[in-house]
Amino acid sequence: MKEKEQTIENIDKKEKKLTIPPKKKIILYIVLSLILIYIIYTIYLLIKQPTDIFTVEEGKLYQEETVIGYVIRDEQVVKGENYKNGISPIKAEGERAAKDENIFRYYSANEDSLKEKIANLDTKIQEVMVNDKSLGSSDMKLLENQIDEKMQNIRNVTDVTKLEEYKKEINDLVTRKAKIAGDLSPKGSYLNQLIEERKNYESQLNSGSEYVKAPISGIVSYKVDGLEEVLTPDNFSALSKEYLESLNLQTGKIVPTSEESGKVINNFYCYIATITSSQEAKNAEVGKNVKVRLSNNVEVSAQITNIVKENDEETLIILKLEKEIEELINYRKISFDLIWWNDTGLKVPNQAIVNDNGKDYVVRNRAGYLSKILVKVKRKGNDYSIVEPYDTEELKEMGFTNEEIASYKKISIYDEILLNPDLSKVQ
Repeated sequence: MKEKEQTIENIDKKEKKLTIPPKKKIILYIVLSLILIYIIYTIYLLIKQPTDIFTVEEGKLYQEETVIGYVIRDEQVVKGENYKNGISPIKAEGERAAKDENIFRYYSANEDSLKEKIANLDTKIQEVMVNDKSLGSSDMKLLENQIDEKMQNIRNVTDVTKLEEYKKEINDLVTRKAKIAGDLSPKGSYLNQLIEERKNYESQLNSGSEYVKAPISGIVSYKVDGLEEVLTPDNFSALSKEYLESLNLQTGKIVPTSEESGKVINNFYCYIATITSSQEAKNAEVGKNVKVRLSNNVEVSAQITNIVKENDEETLIILKLEKEIEELINYRKISFDLIWWNDTGLKVPNQAIVNDNGKDYVVRNRAGYLSKILVKVKRKGNDYSIVEPYDTEELKEMGFTNEEIASYKKISIYDEILLNPDLSKVQ
């Protein structure tokens, strides 16, 4: 019984120890409440901070617009008398040619028949030369090796232009080989007869073909749309919005390939005419440089050469490009990005910049210490600006003392700056 009484007494003592007095409970509740309030406030600050503080980074600002342009080239169309026979290109689309160089020829009237006869004769000539062991000169062996080498190369070629080039070289080598074989074989032999017959057909083929030369040096193209003598650099004064729209051209449509004529394009420059109602266009000046971003996402420099005020709202601008000429060969009307200006540097929100007595400032936050930083705004966009520190000479011109210049604080990348700062609270 005594042991049982002692056990009950021990339990009562433990319960008394575990019981917290009311005053202590109140204090505990207050402490817990304060901790909870602190946690909530900290979370609030974490959520609120991104909208109040901005980290300075390197960035780029554009002022650009997407517009429609008409491609104007210095180009000459070339067309022969036998244009109805169809074209056999000598220079491929986009390939460059020198002045007076053959760029294409027209098929002769019976070309297919002559080519078939020549091919059959080449087969017979080759068979005779293989079987005639007396035709074993060093020149023949050299030509055979060259033919074998070209035949090996042609198996790995996928480019159509290169393929045609190899075929032509092989035909030339076979012709030279046949000529040597003819010289080595006795007069009146079967091989000589075949070779003479081939020469006759080849002469007919060449005499029936009309070769067309390049009138100027430049890029060869077979994409002819009939506007080559209409949209030229010589008639900028005649251009207007009404006239350009009357051409009824489709944006981005590829100019079809002609089977009757070709042309040679000046590869040094071309022009784009565009009409825009932007404020930048209204303030544009002849001679000013801008940039153009084409459909291939390449940016090229362009110069404003002509400006025509269409009306109070719209301006017709002529841009001169000296690069990516080949990219524009396929088109007459395009969509492109006209970049009026672009700047790179320290990019900050306009909300972070405060003007005080004609000078621009940002407020930097370093571990809770706020500093008023004088900045030079290089370029201001709709939402962001590109800024940089002033150099010593600029500060002197602005009237700063040597002491002030020595203590001048500069903005730099990764600085944390306040949005919508209150300068009156900055030391």
